[in-house]
Amino acid sequence: MINIKNMAVLLFSLLVPGLTIAQTEVLYNGIHLPEQWPPRYGEPQKAQDMPVPYLKQKPEVISVNVGRQLFVDSFLIAETNLERIIHTPRFYEGNPVLGPDKEWEKTTEGGLYAAPFSDGIWYDEKDQKFKMWYLAGAGVLHKGDNQTFYTGYAESKDGKHWTKPTLDIWDQTNIVDTCNRDAATIWLDKRERDPSKRYKMFNVERRPTDRRWQFVLKYSSDGIHWGEGVAQSGDLYDRSSVFYNPFRDVWALSMRYGTNVSSRSRSYLENKNPEEAISFAHRIRKGVPDKNIVYWFTPSDKEPRHPEFPEVDPGIYNFDAIAYESIMLGLYSVWQGPENGVCAKLGIQKKNEIFLGYSRDGFHFYRPSFKPFMAVNETDGAWNWGNMQSINGVPLVVGDSLYFYSSGRQKNEIMWDSYTSTGLATLRRDGFVSMHGDKGGYLLTENLSFDGKYLFVNADVKGSMFVEVLDADGNPLEGFTRKDCVPVKKTDKTKQLITWKKHQDIASLIGKPIRLKFYLDNADIYAFWISPWQTGESRGYTSGGGPGLSVSGIDVPANQ
Repeated sequence: MINIKNMAVLLFSLLVPGLTIAQTEVLYNGIHLPEQWPPRYGEPQKAQDMPVPYLKQKPEVISVNVGRQLFVDSFLIAETNLERIIHTPRFYEGNPVLGPDKEWEKTTEGGLYAAPFSDGIWYDEKDQKFKMWYLAGAGVLHKGDNQTFYTGYAESKDGKHWTKPTLDIWDQTNIVDTCNRDAATIWLDKRERDPSKRYKMFNVERRPTDRRWQFVLKYSSDGIHWGEGVAQSGDLYDRSSVFYNPFRDVWALSMRYGTNVSSRSRSYLENKNPEEAISFAHRIRKGVPDKNIVYWFTPSDKEPRHPEFPEVDPGIYNFDAIAYESIMLGLYSVWQGPENGVCAKLGIQKKNEIFLGYSRDGFHFYRPSFKPFMAVNETDGAWNWGNMQSINGVPLVVGDSLYFYSSGRQKNEIMWDSYTSTGLATLRRDGFVSMHGDKGGYLLTENLSFDGKYLFVNADVKGSMFVEVLDADGNPLEGFTRKDCVPVKKTDKTKQLITWKKHQDIASLIGKPIRLKFYLDNADIYAFWISPWQTGESRGYTSGGGPGLSVSGIDVPANQ
C-alpha cells in the first residue's frame, strides 16, 4: 500500500527544485530537513515569497518539548474556526531612550549618530544589567570621509534609562572599539563555555588598503575590552549581520546580495564554528556555485511601497534573527526608497520599516503580515521619521512584556541620513499573534508528543476557555474531556495552568501522541506549552534575556 504522506513528499520534491527526498536531520519539533542543506533554490526573476516546506508537509507528530508553542503560522493547527489577529508593539512615550549627546558621536560634518546598526541590546543575567552596543559617529578619530563610525557602549538598570559610562578604552569615552565600521553584530553567547569568548563581535569593517568591507570576528569576556580579530572574511557588501540558531547549533550569516529582482536581496551561510563561518564569507561571482554560500531570498511581491515614490521597487535592507521560545524570529528592515541621491536632493530620510517573520527550521521564514511591526513616524521632530533598523538581541523578556528596540533617524538639516537614536516598543509576552474566538470558537492541534507534566496557556479570557485532550484518532480521553476541565474565566494571564477535576497535570499521558482542543468563548489564546515544573518554565529560548531569567538563555528555573 502506498503511504499517502510519502507520496506527498515525492510530489512536493518535484514541485520545489533543489529539494531531495532523502532526509538526514530531524529537528527538535519533528521537522525533517532534506539531504541538501541549506537548500539551493534558483534565483527568481520576479519578487516572490520564500517557500515554507514544513507548512505543506508537516511531521506526523509534532514534539512540543521546547518552548512556548506560538500560533504565528498554521504549523500546530489541524482545524479551527478562530480568527488570527496580528499584534504590534506600543512605542514607549519616553522615546528615544538613547540619543546622540556627545561630541565624539558626530561625523566630520556634524552628523549625529547613537543607535545600533544591528549591533546588540541584551540583558546580562550575570551582571544584572541591560547592555547596548551601538554605531556612533567617528569624526573625531576617522577623518578620511564625511561618514565614519565606530562602536559605543551604554547600560541600563531598567531598559528605559541608559547611561554612557566613561571607560578606559579610548580617550575616556564610552567607545569600546575604534575600527571604522558599517554594521556590526554583538552577540552575548550565553552557551559559550570559554569565558573569554562570551561576547562575540562580528564587525563589518572598512579595509584600509582598498576600502572594501569585510567581517572581522573578535571576542571579549565583558563586552568592553575586545581582543584582536581572530577571523576575517573576504570582500562583502555592506549591511550584513550574523545570528545564532541554537536549535541546530549553527552560526548563520545574513549577507546583502544582488539578484535580478533587487540589489537588496540576501544570501546565507552557516557553520557550527563562528570562525570558520566568517572565514568562508565573501562576495559571490554570478554563475559560479559556492560550496558554503547560497542564495536566500528576495523581497516579496507583497512589500509595501513608498506612497510618495510608488515607482520604487522595495528591497530587503537587512535581516536579523534570534531564537524566541520554540521559533526563530526574523526581523526585516524593508527599504521602500527613494535612493540616496534623491534623499540628499530632497533632504529626507529613506524609508525603512521593520517587519516580522517566523521560522521553525532557521532558514525558511513565514510572514503572516506585510504591515510594519515597527513603523516610521513622519511628523516633525519624531525620533523615527525615517530609516528604522533592526537590532540584535531583541526581544528582551521583562516580566509579562517583550522589549523591542530599533534605531530611527530624525529629519534634520545637518546631513540627510544622520541623527540616529534608539527607541523602545513593548509587546505582551508571546503577543505576536492571537487566535480569537467568540461563542462556539475552537482550535484543534495536530498530533503532539511531549515529556512535560503541566499544561499552560497564555490567554486573555473575557468569557471562558476549556481545554480537552484527545487521542491521535480524535477521541476525547477519559478524565480530560471538556466537561472535566476546570474552566478559565475572565482571566488575562501570560502563564495560566490548565487543570481538570480529577487531574492536576497530564503526566499520565506522557509517551502517547495527543491532540489538544481549545474551546474559546470571547477569548484570545497566544500560546500553550507543557512544562516539567508547576512554576511553568517552558524550556524555550529567552532571546536577549531579562531580569529574573536563567543565565543559560533558556527558560528553566533560575536556580538551575
